[in-house]
Amino acid sequence: MKKFAQRGDTITIPAPAAVASGFPVIAGAIVGIASGDAASGAAVDVATVGVFDLPKVSANTFALGAAVYWDATAELATSTATSNTKLGVAVAAAAASTATVTVRLSGF
Repeated sequence: MKKFAQRGDTITIPAPAAVASGFPVIAGAIVGIASGDAASGAAVDVATVGVFDLPKVSANTFALGAAVYWDATAELATSTATSNTKLGVAVAAAAASTATVTVRLSGF
């Protein structure tokens, strides 16, 4: 097919900062999950679609379908939109007593 570059489920980009495998990578409008560790500026494979279990703010609860944001300072998923980047939506409810939330990336 002409002009097709790749599926885009996983893309390789320079890491915008040091990243750890399994944690969100945010580079402008690119939002995904690092497939491996990478130093700032090093190539990192980033999954842009899929469902991931991510650590969350302990006090936050999520209903099925609730928006999930990433607090880059705390390195935790949060329900707070202000000053945070949207990751996707919760695909299962998560109570305050749980350490993680299961998130489907929005793929935007």
